[in-house]
Amino acid sequence: MDSLQILILAFVQGITEFLPISSSGHLILTPLLFGYALQSLAFDVAVHLGTLGAVMLYFRREILAMILAVLESLRTRRLDRPEARLGWMIILATLPVVVLGLPLKTVLDLLRADETRAALVIAGTSIGFGLLLWWADWRGKRTRTEYDLRWRDALLIGVMQALAIIPGVSRSGITITAALMLGLSRQGASRFSFLLAIPTILMAGSLETLDLIQASEPVDWLALLLGGLLSFGVAYLTIHYFLRFIERVSMLPFVLYRIGLGVLILVLVW
Repeated sequence: MDSLQILILAFVQGITEFLPISSSGHLILTPLLFGYALQSLAFDVAVHLGTLGAVMLYFRREILAMILAVLESLRTRRLDRPEARLGWMIILATLPVVVLGLPLKTVLDLLRADETRAALVIAGTSIGFGLLLWWADWRGKRTRTEYDLRWRDALLIGVMQALAIIPGVSRSGITITAALMLGLSRQGASRFSFLLAIPTILMAGSLETLDLIQASEPVDWLALLLGGLLSFGVAYLTIHYFLRFIERVSMLPFVLYRIGLGVLILVLVW
């Protein structure tokens, strides 16, 4: 991989992982648009680890508070602290990915093998789930925070998240959409989505690492290091500014982007 390719792909991963516009879809489309070969599995692992590090650093205080509160709840068998409830809701929302992740991964593998089919799927999901995000943002009551989630809410968000393995759906987009439908504020929905990304990216990265070990691919360590560091920095800034401005700008810019992207893909493919 040349330096420009590393720069582009790491930037794309860093900015799209937490915006509701689909990182997996962009990582498939970007090489097609720039004429690159599809990036290696090792590079995918590196940039995902970069974004994982960014979200863990940004929410480090919340993560520590939740871990301590969850451990305390195991000892006392009570959920008095809001941090304990939030921690358990994240664990609960992760379970559907554990159950459905591997079966749905075969869908992703099939799509990666056929560029035209992958592009059409990304176009359809970008438009369809973009409109769903707009509807949820428009109709949502936005009166609850992430600390108000109940176990049924967490399971629903988790099931929706499992669908995000299909390129173009967007993990952050579908989880924010589900949370908005459940009445969370834009910032509450986004914060829960970002915290939920931690175990999800960790599991996905672990699976990709196992695949990488079995594949025995040659590794360009410098490319991996640069990609991981750049995606880390871009992802951290994306989280910071997204949470800072989302209550004022709404989800409409991301909806319009998704629709425009889907239409552009359809024009290019057909």
